[in-house]
Amino acid sequence: MSMIRSRNVPAELNRQLMASGLSALEARLYAARGIASPTELEHELKHLIPPDQMKGAAAAAIRLADAIAASERILIVADYDADGATACSVAMKGLGMLGATVDFVVPNRFEYGYGLTPEIVALAAQKSPDLIVTVDNGIASVAGVAAAKARGIEVLVTDHHLPGDTLPDCLIVNPNQPGCTFPSKNLAGCGVMFYVLLALRAELRRRDAFAGQAEPNLAVLLDLVALGTVADVVRLDSNNRILVEQGLKRMRAGRASPGVAALFTAAGRNAAKASCFDLGFTLGPRLNAAGRLDDMSLGIACLLSGSEEAAMPLARELDQMNRARREIEAGMREEAETALLSIAVDDCFSIALYRADWHQGVVGIVASRVKDKFHRPTIVFADGGEDEIKGSGRSIPGLHLRDALDLVSKRHPDLIAKFGGHAMAAGLSLRSADFARFQRAFEAVCRELMDEAALTHVIETDGELPADALSFATAERIESQVWGQGFPAPRFEGTFRVLEQRIVGERHLRLKLANEFGQQIAAMRFQHADPLPATIRAVYSLGINEFRGERALQLLIDYCDDKAA
Repeated sequence: MSMIRSRNVPAELNRQLMASGLSALEARLYAARGIASPTELEHELKHLIPPDQMKGAAAAAIRLADAIAASERILIVADYDADGATACSVAMKGLGMLGATVDFVVPNRFEYGYGLTPEIVALAAQKSPDLIVTVDNGIASVAGVAAAKARGIEVLVTDHHLPGDTLPDCLIVNPNQPGCTFPSKNLAGCGVMFYVLLALRAELRRRDAFAGQAEPNLAVLLDLVALGTVADVVRLDSNNRILVEQGLKRMRAGRASPGVAALFTAAGRNAAKASCFDLGFTLGPRLNAAGRLDDMSLGIACLLSGSEEAAMPLARELDQMNRARREIEAGMREEAETALLSIAVDDCFSIALYRADWHQGVVGIVASRVKDKFHRPTIVFADGGEDEIKGSGRSIPGLHLRDALDLVSKRHPDLIAKFGGHAMAAGLSLRSADFARFQRAFEAVCRELMDEAALTHVIETDGELPADALSFATAERIESQVWGQGFPAPRFEGTFRVLEQRIVGERHLRLKLANEFGQQIAAMRFQHADPLPATIRAVYSLGINEFRGERALQLLIDYCDDKAA
């Protein structure tokens, strides 16, 4: 069940923004997103929160500076998703620019699983590192850090995931660790590593390490930071919006790193018009495909390429992997939805699915698709080997997924082998024989933590769009801002008469609509080919259609209540 609801617009914020000179529409949009001042919409690097406010960053900088001075071998241990790949690339490039001897390993998800495990430490030890630096993982690696210390290897954890009850015994940089007062808790793993590099450069500056030479410009890493931040779907607070906007500016100006430029080319996208959509829905999935189907080393190699010529074969291989991933995902999603036909989903507060032949690398995407369709917290499992199954979950507003799993684990201590994650996404493993027991335990916890209202899919809008704001200029102003998770792009609601409709590309509707003011406008409804009635109530966003060098305004229909006739 879905329900359209206008976002709340705090009157005081709206008044402040109007007084500062914003238009009535802009004030309404930004007030609804918690903006109190136009300064929060400025994306210059000078507005970044200083790195000295992050717990552990100064100590990490000192340790890394000492390692550089002593020519110690630093080894990056990365995660196998897009955030992990970009964080690893940021670390490799940034530490190299600052004079470090650095290498990396990234676990193959099918052989080693997630994080700095004792097994990964044994693999890392083959490279004889003096210092291991984790990126986008490590906050839960208590056993892995202990295994490294037993081998005489120091560990520096850089991570952004929520900590468990016990922290690893090492130096930690994580805005979500206890005692860290860093104002933004939403940095991705690549963002945390970028902050460590900022702190390290400041420490090297204090040591006069750049005497007689120009300081390395860490801004060259911001395209990677932007890509990882958007791809990891972290909240785009004001600090993250700065990182993303600065990265996008580099891409649009033709200053993206060769690997990122090659990914744009392989995806058939124009880097000169780079957007958050490109990062989240074209480049990110191609990077993630390597970690899902094979080995993220390929994705990192692409990002670290020294020239676009060297990166292109890797980017094309990633593109082919992504095509294969989509085919696997489509089959699994169809099987999942078929399995749900025998379940009264409307009577459930959760969905947990498992098939032995499902692909372990794709369960997270399938969980996301099923969650979107049925609006229930969803966990999808696949075989992990040795009588173990591994699951990836996605949640809905109203249920903190990691906390829910923590409660399941506390009530059934022998059930979940390990778990971790965020409010909206988490991973776990358990014995295959325990799936049905987990299914029941997870459902019980979801029923306890949510009420029935949470199971209604609320489609938030910014209300009706005034007639004078239905314009190309409004669409351009909206397009110029950074939108994403936690800072959603504006969408509006309205009643329209359907003047014309025809199917294009077999699965989409091209429309000509008229609103209540008599204005006629083109529109598209993607992934829906069923004909619409004469009158509809629609939720839409403003878009700009480019065709043969000309740009025109069009509506992009996100949701359509075709019972409005």
